[in-house]
Amino acid sequence: MGSIDEKASKGQTQLGTVHDAQNLTILGYKPELHRNRSMFTLLFQSLAIAAIPYGFGGPLISAIYGGGQLPMFLGWIVVLILDECIALSLSELASRYPTSAGPYYWSFQLASPRYRTVLSFITGWTWLIGNWTITLSVNFGFASMLAAAISLFEPDFTVEAWQLLLIFYAVCFLTFFLVAFGNKLLPLVDTICAVFTAISIIVTCVCLSVKADVGRHSPSYTLGHYDTSLSGWNSFSFWIGILPSAYTFSAMGMITSMAEECSDPTLKLPNALSLCVPVGGIAGLFFIIPLCATLPDLSDILAAPVGQALPYIFGRVVGSPGGGLALTLLVLIITLFCSISITVAASRTTWAFARDNAIPLAHLWSKIDERHGTPIWALALTTFIQLLLGLINLGSSSAFLAFVSVGVISLAVSYGIPIAISLLHNRKEVNSARWTMGKYVGLIVNLLTVAWIAFEVVLFSMPTALPVTEVSMNYAIVVFFGFMVLSAIWYGIYARKVYQGPPESDGLTVDS
Repeated sequence: MGSIDEKASKGQTQLGTVHDAQNLTILGYKPELHRNRSMFTLLFQSLAIAAIPYGFGGPLISAIYGGGQLPMFLGWIVVLILDECIALSLSELASRYPTSAGPYYWSFQLASPRYRTVLSFITGWTWLIGNWTITLSVNFGFASMLAAAISLFEPDFTVEAWQLLLIFYAVCFLTFFLVAFGNKLLPLVDTICAVFTAISIIVTCVCLSVKADVGRHSPSYTLGHYDTSLSGWNSFSFWIGILPSAYTFSAMGMITSMAEECSDPTLKLPNALSLCVPVGGIAGLFFIIPLCATLPDLSDILAAPVGQALPYIFGRVVGSPGGGLALTLLVLIITLFCSISITVAASRTTWAFARDNAIPLAHLWSKIDERHGTPIWALALTTFIQLLLGLINLGSSSAFLAFVSVGVISLAVSYGIPIAISLLHNRKEVNSARWTMGKYVGLIVNLLTVAWIAFEVVLFSMPTALPVTEVSMNYAIVVFFGFMVLSAIWYGIYARKVYQGPPESDGLTVDS
């Protein structure tokens, strides 16, 4: 009791310190979530969401089409630089406006009064769709990689669409229960994930380097081999090949939805966000370079089961199905950790948008379960949307794969809107945040960010290989605009009457 009384006397409760509560009140909200996150657990959560072995390895087939080693290695470096620009730009905004509402809140505060409600609604729905679909891509990616791992032992095994769906559903339900009822343990889960990922990368690096059953390439071949004949895009193939690198860090901004679950978020949140790319990027090199050095023939990898290149590469390089399965199992465990962490973030985004009355039945999805300190109804909606969208794979695998790209596109656009608005206002608001890059460096970084996001949207809308067929066509941009049309209809019919945007606030500055 003494320790509890001592904490209370210092103004500290499960909902944060008095200062945290006052700051959140300035931003227009009341404290409802438990502040049980530190800067390090936020960083670990962002790394868990990146899930480098899965984030890079899941869509690795695109890098093979893109030419192999050069886009894998050099593409990783290029993406690290450009994605760090995004991270730094988001960090400034998160420092000025540290709420779980994230990008749509920033757009509202930064835009002119005439347009801010509509811009906030557009940003919010783009943000929400990105959260839902990128989470779906992780959970379905687990199912696909598991099926590919089975193929190591049973080469003639052909997974049916309904079997993938059942595995996907199992992952969704498991993640739901862990996130709904294990909130107190989730920071520890993220920490364990960070340690496990580091160990797995080291183990993979050693195993691939030692075994190298299909041979070791020279240093120049390892880092510079580039085959432009596989995708049909010729010299543009390099950019197709960087898709796995871009996918890996595409969801890093999702940890901004955890702003109301850490103390002193004006510093801890941007610190965690800005460190994610450099820490994850360095770790990723220990995973990517051994892959490049021991990669089998590229044309053979293109025939990998379920389009999953990584299990096939592991099996060939290690020289046995058992060894390949063991390394794939490490990636699957990391993917499961990623599923938990990314679902947590997506549920907070859903809850925050409902809190501002932007989605149907908002009063239900915005409820907090006081016993567990989690937005269980928002989590249930997030899970239900995934289960519903997963059914699409039964009818068309190419249509389902579009949702993977839609996740990246939606998140990128939701990042870009508030950054672009800030630029139009000469960065007036972020220059006075506690965490800022400064006037001139910030301007350069923001411009690079907006340019990269625009290119990224185009890149993830393109088919991986030419000529385009009905199966290989990338329907991502069609699906993205379809979602936008549905949200516009909802806004026109009802939301414009009830959605007034988030609370108006000047945000938190150096003096706050």
